[in-house]
Amino acid sequence: MKVTISRKAHFNAAHRLYRKDWSFEKNDLIFGKCNNPNFHGHNYELIVSVTGAIDLETGYVMDVKFLTDIIKEEVENEFDHKNLNLDVPEFENLNPTAENIVVVIWNKIRKRIKPEFDLEVVLYETPRNFVTYKGD
Repeated sequence: MKVTISRKAHFNAAHRLYRKDWSFEKNDLIFGKCNNPNFHGHNYELIVSVTGAIDLETGYVMDVKFLTDIIKEEVENEFDHKNLNLDVPEFENLNPTAENIVVVIWNKIRKRIKPEFDLEVVLYETPRNFVTYKGD
């Protein structure tokens, strides 16, 4: 029997969507107002879900406090109130789209979760726009 536990978190960050190898005009055509040279920000919401068997001793899949600590250390401390393009090394050469951000977050958390557990990360860039990554 497998059960999924989830933890919500949030962080505020600025970014600019653009490619260094494209002209400003092409970036503007593809990314529109998200190509603002002065950046723009989002209040990101995050749901991290871990699926696995219930431990017979503890009754937990995983202690939610442990998951909370992982999210704080790997995501909130690294991304909150940062400029993703300038302050987060993973985005030095990676366009910080919601799709790329969710994969980076998943990879950071995955290394801290037991391999027998499944991991899913849902990232809300706005209340109506969100992306999901399961490691596929």
